[in-house]
Amino acid sequence: MSGTAQIGVTGLAVMGRNLARNFARNGLTVAVHNRTPARTEALVGEFGHEGTFVAAKSAEDFVAALERPRRLVVMVKAGGPTDAVIEEFAPLLEPGDVVIDGGNAHFEDTRRRERELRARGLHFVGAGISGGEEGALRGPSIMPGGPAESYASLGPLLERIAAKAPDGTPCVAHVGPDGAGHFVKMVHNGIEYADMQLIGEAYHLLRDVAGYSPGRIAETFRAWNTGRLDSYLMEITAEVLAHTDAATGRPFVDVVADRAEQKGTGRWTVQIALDLGVPVSGIAEAVFARSLSGHADLREASRALPGPVERPLEEGAAARFAEQVEQALYASKVISYTQGFHQIRAGSEAYGWGVDLGAVASLWRSGCIIRAAFLDRIRAAYEARPELVSLLADRRFAEETGAAQDAWRAVVATAVRRGVPAPGFSAALAYYDALRAPRLPAALTQGQRDYFGAHTYRRTDREGSFHTLWGGDRSEVGG
Repeated sequence: MSGTAQIGVTGLAVMGRNLARNFARNGLTVAVHNRTPARTEALVGEFGHEGTFVAAKSAEDFVAALERPRRLVVMVKAGGPTDAVIEEFAPLLEPGDVVIDGGNAHFEDTRRRERELRARGLHFVGAGISGGEEGALRGPSIMPGGPAESYASLGPLLERIAAKAPDGTPCVAHVGPDGAGHFVKMVHNGIEYADMQLIGEAYHLLRDVAGYSPGRIAETFRAWNTGRLDSYLMEITAEVLAHTDAATGRPFVDVVADRAEQKGTGRWTVQIALDLGVPVSGIAEAVFARSLSGHADLREASRALPGPVERPLEEGAAARFAEQVEQALYASKVISYTQGFHQIRAGSEAYGWGVDLGAVASLWRSGCIIRAAFLDRIRAAYEARPELVSLLADRRFAEETGAAQDAWRAVVATAVRRGVPAPGFSAALAYYDALRAPRLPAALTQGQRDYFGAHTYRRTDREGSFHTLWGGDRSEVGG
């Protein structure tokens, strides 16, 4: 088998199969391989007319089909299966060849794999790919990390299959060394969790407080999606809410069990944020909300707890409340992205990646799950001020969240008064208020820590660390 394929894909489940088809549809010769040869044959048999595929039955045939430098995309489950595939193929490759992991790998695994393959003369690229199965086929957002030199041969191929932003720019770029790509994809998914939670809370409030039906909320969301909340998630949420279950004739959302699942990337985002000391409270609340939804026994045991019982608002008041919810949703969404970009900056500094935050925002403008119209403004904000510490330090975003704060506070207060859980809105507002507060109770916390554990504290009037001898004359030591 001669080396004619410009790229290869091994692992032909839905994402791998669609990615291979995307390459072929864009004029590339694609080698395809799967542990089960029948899946390879099925792909070529069903979609062979879309482009040029080279079906390989063995690892040796697959590698032989690739032109040099070989570019091999691994699309298998994260963790052990990915390591197993790498170990199978690495001995067959030569220095300069590129192995690309397109799965949702933990960035620390990617860093390890990059070191190990670099020692063998191979390039390893951890590429975050967002957009789901539809994006993989029609154009995803791609976040490749790894050696910069590997992008010289890989980048032009990825640019052909990536989603295109409204200005025509491919939503792919080299993010940074070793695990940078998978780290950015992890945070992308964390923001996705928060975004979905906030939209869910808006739905819950409109339904239980305003008294809107799912169909009317769908209409409301469609209207919002024509303005500053324009995003893929708002678009598909309206579709879900407008859908009627064929079996029962009831709103689809009413026949779905209210237990949300997760695959781990949102949880990783929160865990790594804790390691980095970065507050991502909005993302954390979204992760915990999914977790709580799955504890059926806990919820059942608590169902009889007392709470407020109020009738839905009258029409005029409901309409005014809906306007407030739109403002609260937008402001909270800004906070989610603020926290996510703060985490990317912190990770970049901790690992020496040099991630360009404006470029990251550009990658997310199309193809990915969190694509939204205001990402172009985020890109512009970071391009104008690369040193921007927070999105809330950008004048326009600061003005918008400030203008929304009265409605935001009213929505949170209404949710509390009426007993509707809104942890995402509440956490976002608390974050906003903590940032703007001239003093935080952390001063008291440090005093407590010094009292029971002699942990010391810093003073506002002079430099150094100090400890008070709590007892007797309570004298102070340190300097």
